[in-house]
Amino acid sequence: MGHLVAAFIDPASSPFFVLGATMVDHTPHELKDAAIRRFGSNDKLALFVSMALVMAVGAALAGLLERRRPYGSIALLVLGAVTAVAALQRPTATVWFVLPTVIGIAAGVLALRMLVAGTPSPPAPAPAALSRRRFLVSAAAVGALAVGAAAAGRVLGARLRDVVADRARFLLPRTGVPAPEVPADARPDVPGLTSFITPADDFYRVDTALQIPALTSSDWRLRIHGMTDRTVEFDFDRLRQLTPVERVLTLTCVSNEVGGTLAGTARWLGYPLAQLLGAAGVRPDADMLLSRSIDGFTASTPLAAVLDGRDALLAIGMNGAPLPLAHGYPARLIVPGLYGYVSATKWVVDLEVTRFDRATAYWTDRGWADRAPIKTASRIDVPAAFATVAAGPVTVAGVAWAQRRGIAGVEVQVDDGPWQAATLAAEYSIDTWRQWTWQWTATPGTHTIRVRAVDRSGETQSEQRTPPFPSGSTGWHSRVFTVR
Repeated sequence: MGHLVAAFIDPASSPFFVLGATMVDHTPHELKDAAIRRFGSNDKLALFVSMALVMAVGAALAGLLERRRPYGSIALLVLGAVTAVAALQRPTATVWFVLPTVIGIAAGVLALRMLVAGTPSPPAPAPAALSRRRFLVSAAAVGALAVGAAAAGRVLGARLRDVVADRARFLLPRTGVPAPEVPADARPDVPGLTSFITPADDFYRVDTALQIPALTSSDWRLRIHGMTDRTVEFDFDRLRQLTPVERVLTLTCVSNEVGGTLAGTARWLGYPLAQLLGAAGVRPDADMLLSRSIDGFTASTPLAAVLDGRDALLAIGMNGAPLPLAHGYPARLIVPGLYGYVSATKWVVDLEVTRFDRATAYWTDRGWADRAPIKTASRIDVPAAFATVAAGPVTVAGVAWAQRRGIAGVEVQVDDGPWQAATLAAEYSIDTWRQWTWQWTATPGTHTIRVRAVDRSGETQSEQRTPPFPSGSTGWHSRVFTVR
């Protein structure tokens, strides 16, 4: 019932999403990283399933408590009060955010009292079979109502905010500066090697949004304010007066473990952020761009990284199509060279020009580094981990990245032997990953292959293993496999 009512107010006001988002906000970074390692982009589904199981157990306990005293109802009322307070703490909350919880808890208490009233108390009298049947029928009716209300809330919410249809109608503007095609010598033809351009469906997704914001292109606005000469606002009519550019850029998540897959490269269409900020007039003593999503998430980007000439974009397109809903439709930020948690705000609606000594953001409030340049990294894609390969010629291949510096070399080591230079594919740009291959005459036995990269500043990728917190993981990736 709470989910259904939330469809008329704001999907984020659903008690289910309120509790889930509150849990995410207060999850220790160790547990967050463990969830991402274990579930990847399915981490939110795992959270929802876990919450559903806890709710089922809690409901059973409430029913047992209610049979002799109204303790179950009291427990629901306490839970409702906690959820209502949590709802008011959400970044986009209004006073109406408590209404779905109030109605949901009222429906829960009513259903609980009705079910308990129809339950025979032990020892059961002779007509207990009739009472049991009445209870089962009532329970089934309540269950059907609950499922129907939740489903109706989901369907109705989607219809009231039909962002899917809006995206289908959205026409990308023609770029005056298309990105060069990726040449064949930049993408070796090796089975199992990561595709140079990551398909949108395969692109990693890590964010705090339990419910993908339903923001249509007609409703979208971008406000630029703060330490500026003037406050400006862009909508799509105003953006279309500008010329977009297209760039191929690699994004990396700070939660990516050594050898992980939380990195991807796509063809992005958008508007230079420096040009948009120029319309507002940035004051010289500002050093941070605080971006805000429609759902209240914030990120703090070093202003110098936006204004130093790199391809920092307000992106509206990905791989020739409008941004997917899960990747920020209708607009998001892309700032190459920085981990996503300080540079890649999705569903962005607000840019505040400010200073690091005056403002903080979502993840920096939780102990993560406020400036987060991407560290040099490399990964083995082929052969697969624990694979069995035939003795003789074997192709080892993978990717390496050091955005804003570029990759100068990749080296491979077999067991504890000497490091040997891999063959680098052509470099597309310093802001994309670079693929590499190495030919090896494999001998029978179990072997370990390691890889490390050298960036164009001459720095070799660190051997020391460190976890993602607080500024990105380090270490050499290795794979073990058997040669027969």
